[in-house]
Amino acid sequence: MAAITGFVEKIKYRNEDNGYTVLEVACDGEEYVLVGTFHYISEGEMIEAVGTMTEHPVYGEQMQVESYQVKTPEDTAAMERYLGSGAIKGVGAALAARIVRKFKADTFRVIEEEPERLAEVKGISERLAMAISSQMEEKKDMRQAMIFLQGYGVSMNLAVRIYQEYGPRMYGIIRENPYRLADDIPGVGFKMADEIARRAGILADSDYRIKAGILYVLLQAAGQGHTYLPKDELLRQGAEILLVSEEDIERHLMDMQMEKRIVVKRLPEGQPERQSGSGMKPDNTVIYAASYYYMELNVARMLHDLNIKGSAPYEEIKEKLEIIQSRNGMELDPLQVRAVAEAVNSGLLVITGGPGTGKTTTINAIIQYFEMEEMDILLAAPTGRAAKRMTEATGWEAKTIHRLLELNGSPQEDGSSAMRFERNEENPLEADVIIIDEMSMVDIQLMQALLKAINVGSRLILVGDVNQLPSVGPGNVLKDIIRSGRFNVVMLTHIFRQAAESDIIVNAHKINEGHRVDLTKRSRDFLFIRRDNPDAVISAMITLMTLKLPGYVHAEPFDIQIMTPMRKGALGVERLNTILQSVLNPPDKVKPEKESGGVIFRLGDKVMQIKNNYQLEWEVRGRHGFLADSGMGVFNGDIGVIREINSFAELLTVEFDEGRMVEYSFRQLEELELAYAITIHKAQGSEYPAVIIPVYNGPRMLMTKNLLYTAVTRARACVCLVGNPETFFAMAENQTEQKRYSGLRERIEEISV
Repeated sequence: MAAITGFVEKIKYRNEDNGYTVLEVACDGEEYVLVGTFHYISEGEMIEAVGTMTEHPVYGEQMQVESYQVKTPEDTAAMERYLGSGAIKGVGAALAARIVRKFKADTFRVIEEEPERLAEVKGISERLAMAISSQMEEKKDMRQAMIFLQGYGVSMNLAVRIYQEYGPRMYGIIRENPYRLADDIPGVGFKMADEIARRAGILADSDYRIKAGILYVLLQAAGQGHTYLPKDELLRQGAEILLVSEEDIERHLMDMQMEKRIVVKRLPEGQPERQSGSGMKPDNTVIYAASYYYMELNVARMLHDLNIKGSAPYEEIKEKLEIIQSRNGMELDPLQVRAVAEAVNSGLLVITGGPGTGKTTTINAIIQYFEMEEMDILLAAPTGRAAKRMTEATGWEAKTIHRLLELNGSPQEDGSSAMRFERNEENPLEADVIIIDEMSMVDIQLMQALLKAINVGSRLILVGDVNQLPSVGPGNVLKDIIRSGRFNVVMLTHIFRQAAESDIIVNAHKINEGHRVDLTKRSRDFLFIRRDNPDAVISAMITLMTLKLPGYVHAEPFDIQIMTPMRKGALGVERLNTILQSVLNPPDKVKPEKESGGVIFRLGDKVMQIKNNYQLEWEVRGRHGFLADSGMGVFNGDIGVIREINSFAELLTVEFDEGRMVEYSFRQLEELELAYAITIHKAQGSEYPAVIIPVYNGPRMLMTKNLLYTAVTRARACVCLVGNPETFFAMAENQTEQKRYSGLRERIEEISV
C-alpha cells in the first residue's frame, strides 16, 4: 500500500454518473496520477489517498485509490494554494495571498466563523466576503450530500443536480417524497424515483407514489405515440405497474385534475372512436397528461389562426404558372395546378400523395411562383436525410426543423438543461412562405414549436404521404389535420409516366390500394427472392449486401439498408446486427472496441442514435481541421459511423451525415445501437440506394400494410424482399394499424366551430 497527500492540480477525467475520476496530484514537488471513485472533489483541494501503485501500459505509473479523505489545509502555504486554485470563485492567487498574509493560520476559522472580517483585506467587499464563506460551506455540504445520496443508489451526476435544485431541503424530500424528483429534475423518471422511495421505506400505496405512477403511465403512453389514454386503459396499466387496485388509482384522478396535472375529457357521444384500432369503449372518458392536452389545444388554435384565405384571381395565377412551366419544361397536371393556386390563396395548405405523384415538382412550382413574387421562402424537413433530399430536389437550402428553429440545448439560467428553440413567438421566423416536407414524421411537440415561430400572415405548406407510418413521437399530426376537414388539402393521385416505369412506385401504390402485386414478374428494381427459413434469408441478404447490390446500384455496402419489422426474433434487428457486424466489420487487433449493455461497438461500425438528445454538441471540420460549422442536437434515427474509440478518455466519436462529429462518453452509449439492420419505423423520412427487407413470419400487429408500404418506398433504385411470398401477401392484406390515441382532430373541430 502507498499513501499520497497533496493538492489536486488537475481533474483529467470524471465520469459524473459513477464518480470514476482521474486526478493529477502534487505531492512534495512530484506529480502523481490517481485513479478511483471520488464522491465529490475539485481542483485545488487537499487529498490524502491510500492505494496501490500500478503501471499502465500507455499512461505510465498510477495509483489505484482504495480510500481517501479530503483534508482541510493546515499551514499557511497550503491555505494560500487552496484559496488561489480557482476552487473559490472570485478569489485568484493575488487575493488569496493577501487573505493569508492578513489572517495567517487563522484564515479558515475567520472564513467560517467571522466572514465579515474578510472585508478588512484590500479588494474584498462585504458581499464578496460572504460569498467566499458561503462557497467554503457549500463545498462541505456538497460532499456530505454526495455521500448521503449515493446511499440511495443515486449517481454522481444526478446527485449534483439534486443538491443544486433543493440544497439542504433535499434530505427531507428524499425521506418524505422522492417522487418530487420526477417532477422537478429533467432526466429523473418514475422508476428512478420509485427505487429511491423503496430504499427510503416509502409504502407502495403512498399517495405520492400513485400520483407519480399515473403520470408515468401517461408518459410511457407518449413514448408509444399516444397523447392520451382511455380511462379504463390508464387504470389497467397503472394497476399492473404499481401493484395496487384500480380503485386506488381512480380515487386520485379528481385531485390530480384539480392540481392541473392531468386533463379529463369525454369523447363525443355516438361517434366512432377517433383513433386507429378498435371501436369506442363504453366509457368515453380519456385522460391526458396536462402538457399534451394543451399542446393539442395550442396547435389547433395556431393552425386556425394561420388559415387565412387570399383572393388572387385564378386566371392571374394560371398565367404565371404557364411562364414557369415554359421556362422549366415542366407540365403540371390539374391537381398540381390546383395545389399551386391553393398555396397562393391559403395561409395553410396540405399537399399529400404517394410516390411518383409529383409532390417534388409541385413544391418546385410553388417555390418558383413565390420567387417571382419576391417572397422570402424557407424549406425544412424533420430529419437531416430528408432535408438533404429536399435540397437536392429543389436546389434551395432545406434545414432540419430543429435547425430552422435554432435549437439551443445548453444549460439554462435556472440550472436546467432542457432544450429550447431560439425561434418562437417572441422571435419568429422571417419568411413569407414556409414549406415542410415529410410531415408524417412530425409529432405534436415539434409541431407546436414550429407553429409558435410562424407569424400569422405567413404561408405554411405541409407536404407528406398520409399513408406512411405515423411519427415516432406522440400524436398523429398530419392525419388529424387532414381528417378534421377544416383546412385546404390537395391529394395528388396521378402517377407520372417516368415514375410509372418504376416497379417500386407501381407496386407501392398497389400495396396501398389493396391490389395484388405480381412477385413473379422480372423487374429491374423490385425483386422478390424466395427463402424458406430464417438462416437462408440471412445468407441471401448478406450476399445481396456485399456482392450483388453495391455494383448494381453504385453504392457502398454501408449505404445499402436492411429494414425489418421486428426488434426481436430470428430476423429481428438485434440478431441481424450481431451477424452483419461479424461479416461487414469483423474483429481486428487494430480496431478498438467498447462493450456496453451486451453490445460490442467497434471502430468503423454503422450506428444509430435511438433517442433525441438536445445537449449533444456536434462539429464539422474543414479540410485542414478548421471549424466549419457547429451546433447542438442529435436525433432519434440519425445514422453514422464510429470514427474513434478512446478508452482512456472514455469517449467514442461518431460521424453523422454532412460530416457532423459527435463525442459520446461511454456512459452515453445506451443512446446508440448498431444500424446494419434497422426497424422500418426508424427508416421514416430516409431514402437509400437500395433496401433489403426480410419477409418472414412475425406478430400480426407488426406485419401490416402501411409498414410494408413505408419500407418499399424507402428505396431509391432497388428494393429486394427476401423470404416467404405468403407472408408478403398477408402483410399487404393486413390493414390493421396500431392504436394511436390522438385528439388533435377533436381540438381542431372544437376551435373551428
